[in-house]
Amino acid sequence: MAEPPVTVFGGTGFLGRRIVRRLLQQGCRTRVAVRRPEVAVRLFDADPNLETLAVDIRDPEPVRRALAGAGAAINAVSLYRERRGLDFESLHVEAAGRLAELARDGGLSRLVQLSGIGADPAADDAYLRSRGRGEAAVRAGFPTATLLRPSALVGEGDALIGGLASLVRRLPVVPLFGRGETRLQPAWVDDVAGAAVRAARQPTPSLELGGAEVWRYRELVEAVADRLGRHPRLLPVPFALWELLARGAERLPGAPLTRHQVALLRRDNLPGGAWPGFEAVGIRPRGLSCLLPELLAAKPGGRDEPAG
Repeated sequence: MAEPPVTVFGGTGFLGRRIVRRLLQQGCRTRVAVRRPEVAVRLFDADPNLETLAVDIRDPEPVRRALAGAGAAINAVSLYRERRGLDFESLHVEAAGRLAELARDGGLSRLVQLSGIGADPAADDAYLRSRGRGEAAVRAGFPTATLLRPSALVGEGDALIGGLASLVRRLPVVPLFGRGETRLQPAWVDDVAGAAVRAARQPTPSLELGGAEVWRYRELVEAVADRLGRHPRLLPVPFALWELLARGAERLPGAPLTRHQVALLRRDNLPGGAWPGFEAVGIRPRGLSCLLPELLAAKPGGRDEPAG
């Protein structure tokens, strides 16, 4: 008897597409539930194990159909900036909680919910608060769900290294967030995708996923500049000023900077230690030192808009 499919919500996004590719590489029947299924067909070359469905995660009936007969589901839908018709509460909390309930009622064995380090229902920032509230909603709807909290993701087309490379290439002076002392533990997106697939295929505890190395923000800028052969001046900028700048930038097309990004860089982005990490799923994470050459050799690009 064939193994039931895994349904991936948000399977054309920055992380979601890596999850889908990993599932297909392992010969898994895979449903990609997204608003624009034609994008999935183009990305995955109409793989015989691929099924695509037009689904808005906020609409219960298409979500129910996408879950019907599935053995597991992965929710990789994420929103990084609010805009008309899309907000953190509706996607990260309401839709995620409803999906969990529908997965439970549909008899699925496993549910994997992608969240992020720093998720906290009591956070001052709306993005982090919605992530924390979403985790609680998912656990209420599907108590055995696996929550995955990755650190800042890096990979071809990422926002972190790709964004820094763009600044270093263009500017003689690169502004720092504060004094650049915030610590990050960047995780390779393919490692996180591997953890999500493992959690969808076997019982797995909730995980916090940091890469192999801890970096201060200033060190990241210096490493990117050194690799590109540039020598910009690094300018500390107070967080209060960044917040003012972000208020204005949020009104611009594409929102090049948001207050939520500033909030994320106010605090260290590191696993807290209460949850296990990659070792729990047998993955040895890659470090940014060995990833930088290939990331900076890739064509410039920004983070994908999330698929819902």
